[in-house]
Amino acid sequence: MDHAARLHAVRDALVGADVGAVLLGPGADLLWAAGFDAHVSERLTMLVVPASGEAILVVPELEEALARRAGVGELARIVAWDETTDPVALVDAHLGACGASASPLAIQDRIWTAFTLALQAALPSATWVPGSRIMAPLRLVKDAEEVTALRAVGAAIDQVHAQVPELLRPGRTEAEVAADIDALIREGHDATSFVIVASGPNGASPHHGSSDRVLTNGDAVVVDIGGTLDGYGSDETRNYCVGRVDPDYQALHDVLQDAQAAAMAAVAPGVTAHAIDAAARDVITAAGHGDHFIHRTGHGIGLDGHEEPWIVAGNEVEVRAGMAFSIEPGIYVPGVHGARIEDIVVVTDDGAESVNHRPRHVVVT
Repeated sequence: MDHAARLHAVRDALVGADVGAVLLGPGADLLWAAGFDAHVSERLTMLVVPASGEAILVVPELEEALARRAGVGELARIVAWDETTDPVALVDAHLGACGASASPLAIQDRIWTAFTLALQAALPSATWVPGSRIMAPLRLVKDAEEVTALRAVGAAIDQVHAQVPELLRPGRTEAEVAADIDALIREGHDATSFVIVASGPNGASPHHGSSDRVLTNGDAVVVDIGGTLDGYGSDETRNYCVGRVDPDYQALHDVLQDAQAAAMAAVAPGVTAHAIDAAARDVITAAGHGDHFIHRTGHGIGLDGHEEPWIVAGNEVEVRAGMAFSIEPGIYVPGVHGARIEDIVVVTDDGAESVNHRPRHVVVT
């Protein structure tokens, strides 16, 4: 990844937005901009990128070597602080030297409140805007290397779903299945992000996780899993039935499969996120399940598991080639069962490319 070019783009965005600097802590923004996967802790790590002047990385002394190993020293001056130094004062001093201490400042959205409050107290003349105002548009369209990374991690999670049917047997608990899936994810990923194994009525809770519920013959099981590989995330959901498929569930799943296909077909440059959501939602509503589709159709993905664009009603953002997001309509019948079909797609010049390729029909184990 060309992080020097990315920092140049950040500076251009700051100038265009009339913002004096952006302040980035550990997380996807810092990883995208400088290639440093910093630790999240009570010790402040912050990349300060002013619109004019040098960028610095304020980092705890005990993690300076990690920053240098990541190559940050080639992009920004590293300012290491020891346990008796006030790191907020270092940020304040640098912004003052760059003439930005009384400017609008953008601060990363996902940063600890304690750091934000301390910075606001130290910089009383500054005004503050969300860091996403600068960073989200830059990260929204993936470059060729990022698309390659998403294809690779998409293939890795496909391999896990291919092995799920052999794990779903009567007498096993959701938690036991989830533990096995976690191990499989880690075989092909750098880390597991999440594992949802939701059987029977638990499938009606989209973010159920797993429990000690024992699988029984005829259970429908929602399996939503993801991990990270080289920083980029996978996220794929498929539906399974233990032993046999209930006809009512099959009918529900048929509607859902049509809805997901409609949303996938709707994706093209210039189409709004609202319209993609509507393509799925209209099919589900027409089948009488409108009240059972209780979340948006999708979310962006990249270095964050959830990032812009949001594929949701009312979002008039037009998708562009290179954007990556999930298409994941769901139907949830409380106390009975639920289903969700999810793939990650990358917008192409004339449609969408799915990075996931597992069958979307109900798989009977």
